[in-house]
Amino acid sequence: MKRPERPELTPALVERGLLRLEVAVDAAGVPGGRSYTYHVPAWLGLADLGPGDAVLVPYGRRQVVGVVLGEGKAAAELATKPVLARIHADRSLLPPLQARLAAWMAQHYLAPPGMVVRAMLPPGLLERVELVARAPDGLPTENAQGAEPWAALLEVVRGTGPAGMAVDDLPASPDRATVRRLLRDAEVAGRLSLEWRLRPPGARPRQERVARLTGRGSVFGRELAAGRAPSGRPLGPRQQALLREMVAADAPDSVSVAQLAASHGPSAVTGLARRGLLELATGTRQRRPIDGLGAAARGSTERGTLPLRAELRAEQRNIAQRVEGLVAQRQHAVLLVEGATASGKTAVYSAAVAAALRHGRGAIVLVPEIALATPLLDRLRHDLGIQPALLHSALSEGERADEWRRIREGDAEVVVGTRMAALAPLGDPGVIVVDEEHDAGYKSDRTPRFQARDVAMELGRLAGAPVILGSATPDVVTLGRAEQGQVEHHRLVESSGTHRVKVEVIDLRTELAAGNRGLLSSALAAALDGLDRASGERAILVINRRGSASVVLCRDCGYVQICPECQRPLVFHAVAMALRCHHCGAAAPPAQRCPACASLRIRYLGGGTERVEREVAMRSPELRVGRLDRDVVERKGAAALVVDDFTEGRLDVLVGTSLVTKGLDVPEVTLVGVVSADVALNLPDERAAERTYQLLAQAVGRAGRGERPGRALIQTYQPDHPAIRAVADRDARDFLSSELAQRRVWGSPPFGSVIKLTVAMVDREAALTEARRLATDLRARAAASVEGSPAAVLGPAPAYIARRAGRWRFQLVLRGPDPASLLGGDPGAPWSVDVDPESVI
Repeated sequence: MKRPERPELTPALVERGLLRLEVAVDAAGVPGGRSYTYHVPAWLGLADLGPGDAVLVPYGRRQVVGVVLGEGKAAAELATKPVLARIHADRSLLPPLQARLAAWMAQHYLAPPGMVVRAMLPPGLLERVELVARAPDGLPTENAQGAEPWAALLEVVRGTGPAGMAVDDLPASPDRATVRRLLRDAEVAGRLSLEWRLRPPGARPRQERVARLTGRGSVFGRELAAGRAPSGRPLGPRQQALLREMVAADAPDSVSVAQLAASHGPSAVTGLARRGLLELATGTRQRRPIDGLGAAARGSTERGTLPLRAELRAEQRNIAQRVEGLVAQRQHAVLLVEGATASGKTAVYSAAVAAALRHGRGAIVLVPEIALATPLLDRLRHDLGIQPALLHSALSEGERADEWRRIREGDAEVVVGTRMAALAPLGDPGVIVVDEEHDAGYKSDRTPRFQARDVAMELGRLAGAPVILGSATPDVVTLGRAEQGQVEHHRLVESSGTHRVKVEVIDLRTELAAGNRGLLSSALAAALDGLDRASGERAILVINRRGSASVVLCRDCGYVQICPECQRPLVFHAVAMALRCHHCGAAAPPAQRCPACASLRIRYLGGGTERVEREVAMRSPELRVGRLDRDVVERKGAAALVVDDFTEGRLDVLVGTSLVTKGLDVPEVTLVGVVSADVALNLPDERAAERTYQLLAQAVGRAGRGERPGRALIQTYQPDHPAIRAVADRDARDFLSSELAQRRVWGSPPFGSVIKLTVAMVDREAALTEARRLATDLRARAAASVEGSPAAVLGPAPAYIARRAGRWRFQLVLRGPDPASLLGGDPGAPWSVDVDPESVI
């Protein structure tokens, strides 16, 4: 049985018997991590206000929207401002669980609580607050005396019925301020009521014309289905087919008129309506982003059974039983499920979701990339016979609003999506799954800069639900937490199918010495030529860089074309015939002459996915080559077409960035080539080696998933690097142990915390001065600490991208057991705060 949605708030009764509430204020300039305490005056009669409710509160000289997060935290003796009004809605804006999660996120990530709440809502929802005047039942209804100055307004309000009318829609004569004063006078006189109301999201449910069978139409349809001709004027062939279809589909409620007209013609629909066999009406059609994605689940499964696709092996069953016990007892635990590709992690996810549904609770399943959501969603539909909600950033505003409504109203018990799905308004999640938990895509690069994996862990703690972290290459932070006993470590050793891969490391120094200056080594080129296309063999080539040339320079003077904003080299994209900045997205045409010396000798160095695609096509014209990178993903529907073409055999070779190393389960892939393992290996970042190891291991896992063995070729200039040897030898224990040892020395997660502070200003010297000022202040605080410094202060130093969007950027890095206490809160503008960033460069 589910817990009640609104838990009891323990009244914080202080002087004058006032209820005090912690409120997330939605206003510009609120410091990160800062909420405010307001009191509820007794005369408002709002003692039932609770977490998730929207209220109107004073903030400075303004009246702004706020969301209740819980009981007030301010000391009882401190004076507080009053809540002015409840903002009425069909239900509380957020479930209480998400209100508590928002409070934690704001404090942990030093983010403005209002921005955290906004991240949990459909776009624009908080802007749709309006003051409504209405004359509800129970108020005096006798005509007001004509002498009353508000009499005319009262008549207009009464004419709108019980629903009332927005004050801004009332006649504005003589002016808005006077109209509002008159309405308040009428309210004081007891003739109308004024209340703040939250309108639905701007993207309202889609309206469409629908048709349903009348009683007579049902009789006609059944007679036609039985082979008998109904009495009366005969029907046309299309009309007969339409009636048979609706009777056979058992669709008594409604069917889209557009759908029927497309199948049988508009005249068949209107003709049946004129004869009284169909009834036409206007209905609401929700936008469903999963419509048309993959194969819909057929039938449904009993919730007392485990997934249909396959029986669980003993090691999978042990994890599933552990999860079910936690769900049943509403206990929280974090389970790391480590298993190589094809080891059966997804079956464990399905079993966990089934367990949550059996106990009347919901589930959230997170994936790092939009492209990975569809196959996992289809698996759940197939295994469990459910229709999950889908949340990711590529949805339209209407689709996102409709999915949010479905979840908030309890019509969707399972949510699948990217990091934003961790903030879904699911009131009682019974299990939370984080697939590919190591992926950097779970970290948001915009305020609130949250890590979805860690938010999922906190959500599980608040909800009393287990959290499953799945990966073939777990994050070093998670492995460290497992060593510390914070995470249960479960391994899937057995494989659910054949998975044999031979890994070979190609030394590019030898290739260069032999005169090969192309991107493909002789061994990789020969392996591509040796693909058995007749039997459907396919290959994947990985290079984690887009474009055709990574540097464009002048051979005479050495001038490199750079982005004027970011001061980073522009990358040449041959398909678009343009230079692009991969940091800010700026584009420019390639120069015909050198801007510095006017030379015509412009040279394109390095390469990315476009160049690899072109080189494969030129060397092996018989191979059908496709490309998958961010440039392709940005075109709506293009990525799905490429993946489908490759999966169904219309492409022989798929070239891509890290996107092609995740989620592709194609048994015919027998060859994987990593074109350059060195792209990110030597970045000045402590996680560079770990990220390279994860990318290579995930790439190797794409080969040999069918009956035929696989082969993986890793091209590198550093064949003896520990990260590369860990993949080649299929043994990462020593590598991961050394990574953890370094984290312990540096005080990085999981042995401490890191906060990256970035100042951005138009004037470079002003930015540097501000960076030095804060660094000096923080070092003084650290020196004054009695119990020893809670953090080391590093910097200031120029950011890796020193100039972006016209602003110069400098960074400070705080490392230690508790850097937040040293910082003492959000430093405010012009600083931005990133807690436990993915990268410190």
